[in-house]
Amino acid sequence: MLNIVLFGPPGAGKGTQSERLIEKFKLIHLSTGDIFRANLKNETSLGELARTYMDKGQLVPDEVTIEMLKAEVLKHSSPIGFIFDGFPRTNAQAIALDELLTSLETEISIMLALEVEEEELKKRLLARAEQSGRADDADPAIIENRIAVYNKDTAPVKTYYQGQNKFTSIQGTGSIDEITQRIFNALENIQA
Repeated sequence: MLNIVLFGPPGAGKGTQSERLIEKFKLIHLSTGDIFRANLKNETSLGELARTYMDKGQLVPDEVTIEMLKAEVLKHSSPIGFIFDGFPRTNAQAIALDELLTSLETEISIMLALEVEEEELKKRLLARAEQSGRADDADPAIIENRIAVYNKDTAPVKTYYQGQNKFTSIQGTGSIDEITQRIFNALENIQA
């Protein structure tokens, strides 16, 4: 199985590159945001449990998130692999994901980290706001905060995957096609 953690700050191009990876390798895209929304909308038992925390303004515990992710993974019989988008965001979540995948007799193949300078991220997010109307991309203060949260809380997960020799840095600037080719080259190296 080819299991990819696609990683990078807001505006790095994860969504665009995910689509290309899915198309080329026939992977299943697992977005924790989408999974949460579906569980809440469909009022599943896990969705209701998550809502009890969210209604109090608390973070949903990792155990609940992992159970949602596990339920989603188990919906697919004989998958070629998965792209994990938006997860893991902490080292504890990375460990929990490893435990989940081990129980399914697979593992993370590679973490691809799209690396983009902060000023470029800000430009991209402002441009995306103009195109998509996303309010969270239009406010420079919100953009600044999202990047700061990523740098403080999420970026350290790189070290976890470096320790497993599964971390690959991808230069996230240049044309979309150039970035895609860098990703494909990195994947060919692990599949060889």
